[in-house]
Amino acid sequence: MEIETLRTERTELTAAYASLAGQGLRFLTMVASDEKECGVDRFVLRYFFAKDAGKLVCLETIVPGADPHYPSLAEVLPATSWYEREARDLMGVVPDGHPDPRNLIFHDRFPEGIYPLRKDFTSHTFIPRTESAFTYPLVKGEGVFEVPVGPIHAGVIEPGHFRFQVMGDTILHLETRVFFTHRGIEKKSENMDVEKGLRLAERICTVCNVSHAMSYAQAVEQIAGAQIPARAQYLRMLFAEMERLYNHVGDIGNICAGIGFAYGSNHGARLKEMLLQLNERMTGHRYLRGTIALGGVARDLDDGQLQEILRLTQEIGKNAGEVANDVLANGIAVDRYANTGVLAADIVRKFAAVGPAARASGVDVDARRDHPYAAYSQLAFEVPLQSGGDVLARFNMRALETGQSVSLINQIINKMPDGEIAGKIGDLPAYRYGIGITESPRGENVHFVMTGERNAIFRYRVRSAAYANWPVVPLCVPGTIVPDFPLINKSFELCYACCDR
Repeated sequence: MEIETLRTERTELTAAYASLAGQGLRFLTMVASDEKECGVDRFVLRYFFAKDAGKLVCLETIVPGADPHYPSLAEVLPATSWYEREARDLMGVVPDGHPDPRNLIFHDRFPEGIYPLRKDFTSHTFIPRTESAFTYPLVKGEGVFEVPVGPIHAGVIEPGHFRFQVMGDTILHLETRVFFTHRGIEKKSENMDVEKGLRLAERICTVCNVSHAMSYAQAVEQIAGAQIPARAQYLRMLFAEMERLYNHVGDIGNICAGIGFAYGSNHGARLKEMLLQLNERMTGHRYLRGTIALGGVARDLDDGQLQEILRLTQEIGKNAGEVANDVLANGIAVDRYANTGVLAADIVRKFAAVGPAARASGVDVDARRDHPYAAYSQLAFEVPLQSGGDVLARFNMRALETGQSVSLINQIINKMPDGEIAGKIGDLPAYRYGIGITESPRGENVHFVMTGERNAIFRYRVRSAAYANWPVVPLCVPGTIVPDFPLINKSFELCYACCDR
């Protein structure tokens, strides 16, 4: 990964971004770090933008510890809003002029003045509770009611809180709140050996663990300048596409569950279960955990296993296509999907949304092609696009991308090279950073890793696809009706754990 760094004074940050804004760069992630022990006074903010294939631009500025303020970019670059709020909560760097200065990670009872990602904060620090109220925009008027939902739900899902302000069944405004089970993974990683950090990375999210592990591994390997054996590159792609396939097939069923369409939801669950059982037989884990290693992969597959994967994924891919066609032939399903929860392309660009949700709105982004990793550049594949931006478009995306994944698995197995499955990482230079980018089933996962002394982690920042996409969900809900929300939510299939790092 080639990274061009532009350093600027904090007072010139807005002007520096303005000079980049006209270059068509796409915002990727923002990382705040406490680098006092590196001789910096004290916080470093890095805004990363995607440029050409394999090239990034980093806009970097220093915020002094004695006056931890800087001009917010969120007004001119809304995609940075959550990042700046998170950096304030965890690091205590304050984005002046931020349009929404409320807490993000910490909820009402977390006290001001305690910042867990500062280096002088220890994990055993006692944190007292305070009393404050959850504030959010209110729609007022005769006949307007509020419907609170969650954070504990009747279904077996993760915690998320939704406040619908409605007139009758029509939703006027939706306030969403996640981050209920923040696990402190990034704090826990500090001073952890990079090998052990990989195990932590793949526990961020069960259903995206291959993608997270690959992103982390790529960042570390970038620092090491490591060369990954060809067979390991192909096995990584195979595991990644197997992960995408069971997610997409399951999502085809889950979207049907949003309207109580048992035919689609049951077949989606059946086909997903077949893939999970295949994963377990091939790798020892239903969700492929433990397959990625620093320098390559941790598991090899023999020819018999590869042929079984090829046979079964082709069969399931064909079945999934038939189920999707049957669903789309049902007039009631299409009526519920079409024009529901429309996400406009300009909102996608403004908030730098990613993955199938972005592509369903016609925004052509895919890290496998835009920032080629592993050996994707050696394979032929299409990046399907839809233009509607509604539930129907997001359903179609899962079906189309299922076909592409089956095709990729076919190519990967037929081109699988012989050789080693892992190389050595060796000793890593201290205080260097790397960026790992992969395309998970939900979109781009971006991992930032900075090393410290003796191959330990100094700073680790995870930007999951769900983190990029959650802010746009409330924007495509107003005007729909309350019963549509489960359907809209399922069509994004966002993960809470990917945010609760």
